[in-house]
Amino acid sequence: MIDLSAAHMESFLEMMSAERGAANNTLISYERDLEDAYSFLKQRGVKPTDAASEDLRAYLQHLAQQGFKASSQARRLSALRQFYKFLYAEGLRTDDPTGVLDAPKKARSLPKVLSIDDVSKLIGQAEQEAAQGGNDPVARLRMHALIELLYATGMRVSELVSLPASVLAQNGRFLVVRGKGNKERMVPLSHAAIRAMQAYGAAMASNNAAQETPPPESPWLFPSSGKAGYLPRQVFARDLKDLAARAGIRVAAISPHVLRHAFASHLLANGADLRAVQELLGHSDISTTQIYTHVLEERLHQLVQNHHPLAKQAKKQD
Repeated sequence: MIDLSAAHMESFLEMMSAERGAANNTLISYERDLEDAYSFLKQRGVKPTDAASEDLRAYLQHLAQQGFKASSQARRLSALRQFYKFLYAEGLRTDDPTGVLDAPKKARSLPKVLSIDDVSKLIGQAEQEAAQGGNDPVARLRMHALIELLYATGMRVSELVSLPASVLAQNGRFLVVRGKGNKERMVPLSHAAIRAMQAYGAAMASNNAAQETPPPESPWLFPSSGKAGYLPRQVFARDLKDLAARAGIRVAAISPHVLRHAFASHLLANGADLRAVQELLGHSDISTTQIYTHVLEERLHQLVQNHHPLAKQAKKQD
């Protein structure tokens, strides 16, 4: 680098090292990103120190056309922001051309989804352990009820653990759930979920009655001695992972929210209406629900790529 703009870049990197304590790998990354932007601007006949917002916007568009991911574009924009803030602070520019640039939007990641077989394994394990009883039969019945309710309704985990005890007195096949924004919605219950919930409720009542000093009646279906009074989400998430391990399911793939995703994806895969799934999940915007259609599209794409004879032939030729 021999021109004035390049000298400013060197000064910038020195400042990042001396004043900010940037690691060597960070400095190398900044230098590489700035040199790439410098090369692009040079082709446009613009010096980096003179670049306008439109020049830098064109550079980001160039990166997108070259197939750079949004995260890579955002990283390079971050380097440019730091560089032009430095020029402004040093009085080498009277403005910051990156100030009006929007960071590239990252593609929305698809939610993890369990297969129907994995969900069946998980529920089967919970049901088997509930039937066996063990040292803490109420805890096992509780886990079975939690799993059945979550997969049958697609409730948020916060909605599930804070269900009122009064739901045990309901005879219908629907629950009224209070969700985000204090909005209420009705969710259906499967026969299996009703049976699991009733078995757990009966065990709880029997256990409390058998104690010399029965605990005070709780307003919650899943009571706890914690501050909130009901089962903490973190405890359920931990117990769920333990159950998944015993069921032979990859622990990293499981969480209460993944079961909510499974509920939605399995409904759509079997022909459910998108608007109906939106109502069941309690989404205020249908675009949030539409992410599950992308999951199905991705799975169909993989299905074709893995099993279609022409796709297999193309892979061999590659």
